[in-house]
Amino acid sequence: MGAWYTPLAVAIALVTWGVSADPIRFLVVLVVATPCPLLIAIPVAIIGSISVAAARGIIIKNPAVLESISDCRVALFDKTGTLTYGKPKLTEILPANDFTENEVLALVASLERYSKHPLSEAITDAATQAGVTLRDATEVRELPGEGPHATIGGRRVHVTGRGKVAKLYPQFVASLPPAVSGMECVAFIDERYAAALRFRDEPRPEGARFIRHLAPKHGIRRVMLVSGDRAGEVEYLAKRVGITEVFSSQSPEQKLALVRAETLKAPTIFMGDGINDAPALTAATVGIAFGNNSEITGEAADAVILDSSLESDRRFRRPQRPACRLPAENPLGLLMR
Repeated sequence: MGAWYTPLAVAIALVTWGVSADPIRFLVVLVVATPCPLLIAIPVAIIGSISVAAARGIIIKNPAVLESISDCRVALFDKTGTLTYGKPKLTEILPANDFTENEVLALVASLERYSKHPLSEAITDAATQAGVTLRDATEVRELPGEGPHATIGGRRVHVTGRGKVAKLYPQFVASLPPAVSGMECVAFIDERYAAALRFRDEPRPEGARFIRHLAPKHGIRRVMLVSGDRAGEVEYLAKRVGITEVFSSQSPEQKLALVRAETLKAPTIFMGDGINDAPALTAATVGIAFGNNSEITGEAADAVILDSSLESDRRFRRPQRPACRLPAENPLGLLMR
């Protein structure tokens, strides 16, 4: 058998080279024609895919996702930092009658520079651009669910969300401006309503195109937007990118429950970037951490996209199905491709 098998394999390889005009096909046929192709083809394909992904800024932590991602039919996305840039900007200050915009901005920014809230950086950046001088704060504290408090220049400053005003300052509920889409916080100075501050986190320009390509290119049947932000802001983004299934004001526990429920129905992909997304990332069939913002998120995910680009996710999905199919092919199949 050996007397004719080797010449036949070489002949098929030469024919493949001649038909395809690709010398790589010649080498592939020879490799597959060796006595133990199946023993080496699968690890070679996996290592090759991991190497290609790494070159594109994608770290594959769980090689099993190279195969399972092509079977996923439901995609769930976090909002902030995933479909948006995660860097909201202060767009409007609506001061009460007894306060001015600069006065409110100076006091609120002096407080927010001590906070870790995502909106804090937007406020301090706006103060810097406006040339506002920040003051030192004392008695700084931030109670869970209430927002930061401090005394600044002898004045008591508190920043909280609209939803907390009815509980903390019920007498000022009627003084709030009408609610609109977008992010918002409310400032109180010396126990009086001072202003509403509004923000906008713009969606990534490639977001709508990315969402549209999921169904025809990757067989995704349902796309869901899951966020802890309030309904107006989440629905605004959903309309911009073309998502119809929207879940707003979701706690990490609610996100986890939702992902678990959907995974029982069909294989799922969850993409998020924050620490609060880590439980959902572990519950999904494939968890993708977007950006290298948190070690906890990176540890929970099956894959990490380092450059925070939706185009990188497209590049991650594209080569996986051929890589998983290649080990099962034989020289004749390679000739016909």
